[in-house]
Amino acid sequence: MPDKSIEAEQPPPVEVQPVAVQPINDQKSGLSFYKKHTKTVILRIIMIAAAVLIGIVVAACLWYGAQLQPLVPGNNKVVTITIEPGSTPSQIGQLLQDKSVIRSSFAFDMNSRLSGNSGKLRVGTYLLSSGKSTPQIIEHLVSGKVDQFSITFFPGATLTDTTNKNERKKLDVTSVLLRAGYSRSEISAALNKTYDSPLFAGKPAGTDLEGYVYGQTYNFNAGASVEQILERTFAEFNKIIVENNLVQGFGQQGLTLYKGITMASIIQRETISPNSAEPSQDQKQVAQVFYKRLSIDMPLGSDVTFIYAANKLGVTPISTLDSPYNTRIVTGLPPGPVASPGVSALRAAASPAATDFLYFVAGDDGQTYFGQTLEEHEANVAAYCTIECDKP
Repeated sequence: MPDKSIEAEQPPPVEVQPVAVQPINDQKSGLSFYKKHTKTVILRIIMIAAAVLIGIVVAACLWYGAQLQPLVPGNNKVVTITIEPGSTPSQIGQLLQDKSVIRSSFAFDMNSRLSGNSGKLRVGTYLLSSGKSTPQIIEHLVSGKVDQFSITFFPGATLTDTTNKNERKKLDVTSVLLRAGYSRSEISAALNKTYDSPLFAGKPAGTDLEGYVYGQTYNFNAGASVEQILERTFAEFNKIIVENNLVQGFGQQGLTLYKGITMASIIQRETISPNSAEPSQDQKQVAQVFYKRLSIDMPLGSDVTFIYAANKLGVTPISTLDSPYNTRIVTGLPPGPVASPGVSALRAAASPAATDFLYFVAGDDGQTYFGQTLEEHEANVAAYCTIECDKP
């Protein structure tokens, strides 16, 4: 029989209560750490990139500023630079860099654009120094105050042109000077001034300067007056007279210097000038025709003379125009030149061809046809001048 007392003394069973443990969210913690780390890295990258960018910008600005400085500070030696029509800022900058005037063509281009001057650079010939900064040089080019400029007068041109041509297309002396920036009053005063030159030997008192503005291209320093420009053309003309012994040549034809220039001016307008100082055969033969007509007291019959007279009077040119310049109706040479002759026409007047023509006609094809008799001349007109000769 079991011992009940021992059974009763056994302790009651212990009840174990589960302990609630709060779990750690490892996934969320890792993600948060990753995000914070990534943001830090990105921020550092941005800061480094910004620092590099700022460094590049600062370096670029320092370089740009340095490139705008004078190439040779204190240098006063000048270089002649010609800016041609149509040149772009980059082309101008490259030209200046090639001529050792500036440090950088790129800096020149950038500065002209940033300053709003890229479209304001003026053509012309300038005297520029490497002792000037790029902005100073740009300011000079924008001002348009060229140190040198060129003017082209044309052989065969007159002092004035009263026709209704487009002003930009007129080749007369006055129009050329107007386009160069001179006023009408300046031009008029200069054209009416009396000049001292061997060129004017035998020139009648009171006659104008028609025929004396020698046609070619001239370069002048900035500020040159109209008088100085004209004096330069007279000096060049006199040089041509001397070098080609024209006074002697005209004398052999029975003409003074003044009348020789007058004859040459008609030849100039009646013919096409060659691209050389040597007169063409046409010019020499036209001269021969005129001299033969003078010798027999026959009107020269040159249409260019009454056209000139009409332009001078501002009227319609007609062959019956009442004017001493109209060699259709008066004999002998006109009172003075009808244009500025070129060297080839001058030489033709001094040394005509040894032919024996009495007539000539400019054909529709631009060629000149000569005849010894009226019958030959009329045949040439019928064959070669069916258009031009029918014009009123």
